[in-house]
Amino acid sequence: MACSRPPSQCEPTSLPPGPPAGRRHLPLSRRRREMSSNKEQRSAVFVILFALITILILYSSNSANEVFHYGSLRGRSRRPVNLKKWSITDGYVPILGNKTLPSRCHQCVIVSSSSHLLGTKLGPEIERAECTIRMNDAPTTGYSADVGNKTTYRVVAHSSVFRVLRRPQEFVNRTPETVFIFWGPPSKMQKPQGSLVRVIQRAGLVFPNMEAYAVSPGRMRQFDDLFRGETGKDREKSHSWLSTGWFTMVIAVELCDHVHVYGMVPPNYCSQRPRLQRMPYHYYEPKGPDECVTYIQNEHSRKGNHHRFITEKRVFSSWAQLALTQLPGPRQDGREAEENQDHLCGGRAWLREGHPV
Repeated sequence: MACSRPPSQCEPTSLPPGPPAGRRHLPLSRRRREMSSNKEQRSAVFVILFALITILILYSSNSANEVFHYGSLRGRSRRPVNLKKWSITDGYVPILGNKTLPSRCHQCVIVSSSSHLLGTKLGPEIERAECTIRMNDAPTTGYSADVGNKTTYRVVAHSSVFRVLRRPQEFVNRTPETVFIFWGPPSKMQKPQGSLVRVIQRAGLVFPNMEAYAVSPGRMRQFDDLFRGETGKDREKSHSWLSTGWFTMVIAVELCDHVHVYGMVPPNYCSQRPRLQRMPYHYYEPKGPDECVTYIQNEHSRKGNHHRFITEKRVFSSWAQLALTQLPGPRQDGREAEENQDHLCGGRAWLREGHPV
């Protein structure tokens, strides 16, 4: 029969293609079961991959322990450098004026920034010390009952310079007798543009009684050499940053006849602390990072540069333990040494005679 419509409308209507020969549509319930099975397989693969990645991270973390396994690095057969023989004139360059860093203290106390000091009511005891050393921007306002107010020396890292200078009422005016010791790599302290030394000098124009010194490049190398001698590790090759605690402890041993440390936990503290107990890293930052998380992450990290807090504490502990054998006392049966060792584990340590070990 002829089509009376235009030719373009007389072509047969195309139908959607049917299923290939020999193939039928699966029932809906079966397709749902197959889809569910595929999801379960993908979930299982994801769980397996997650487990493998977790195991790899844990293995890397445990392997990293070997990077700074201090106990096996070297023995104690030699006496290290006597820090009293380091030249103070060459080691600390005056930033303001032309003075020489005073080294007049017979007994010094180092007040750490640890939250372990909170609630101790050690402020009056710290105030009675001849010289008191603090670090970075650790304040005393609001915490004097536990940490005291007196500040003879304040050791400040290059990264904390602005935090200190932005609060002159707390760190400069509150204790005008404070001597500031700033440390940092020469590239940070003395770079031509934006030199931190110039920033400190400008602050000195506003506060003419401010006394400040910078650790010289030569002394910075000596700090590195001491770290290598104590740990067997080259600081740069091991991607390590020395902490302000390291500089403060060495400076204290160098400047003082006797050093008493408040708030320093022993190197094995984090392995023994209850897991549910949280301690802020700084006493003045209650919402700051957890102390042990900070220690462990820095100690075990291989990528980038990190502080090796636990390694440094092992070094400090070894210095204090040897110094304990040099303390005079009436008892000869070992009781006094045991009591002093307990005193160290409680967060305090004694160093004597300018020898770090």
